Amino acid sequence: MKRLQQLLALGLTVLTLGITPSSWAGPGHDHGDAPLASEGAASPRFAAMSESFELVGILQGKQLTLYLDRSADNSPVPDARLELELAGQKIPVQAQGIGEFVATLAQELPPGQHAVMATVVTTRETDLLAGELDLHEEEHDHAQTGLHAWLLYAGLALVVLVLLVWGLRRRFGRRPSFLGGAA
Repeated sequence: MKRLQQLLALGLTVLTLGITPSSWAGPGHDHGDAPLASEGAASPRFAAMSESFELVGILQGKQLTLYLDRSADNSPVPDARLELELAGQKIPVQAQGIGEFVATLAQELPPGQHAVMATVVTTRETDLLAGELDLHEEEHDHAQTGLHAWLLYAGLALVVLVLLVWGLRRRFGRRPSFLGGAA
């Protein structure tokens, strides 16, 4: 019986060390500071390009922040004026700095794909940029995904433990008695 307990304890130790993520790598095997995890999904964005300009828009609720750069060297475009049409509606745009603009939507956009047309006007040239803003509803809740993974691993560990105990009991539970039978 003592040998069965020792084998069971050894099996549980091996099982526990094999499942515990901290046992997979020793000291010195960390890969530096982990990057900061974002709390939520990235904001919806679009990009529109031409031979002269690149425009990137980031939507946060009803506020659209726009960044305008030159395609050749990725430098911000000074003294540019921007006209924006989003989902078929003209949106007023205000300059916030060199190559940075802000537009406020009257209402939040519904999920789906929305056409973006931007006219860039500088002292030397005028260009039309086209893009598409793809808005979709959140499909995943990462907290739920983590819980599901944890439950899956716990269930797997439980199944392995039950099979280990069953196998050990089957192997060592039916030993013939060496002390003899009834008198």
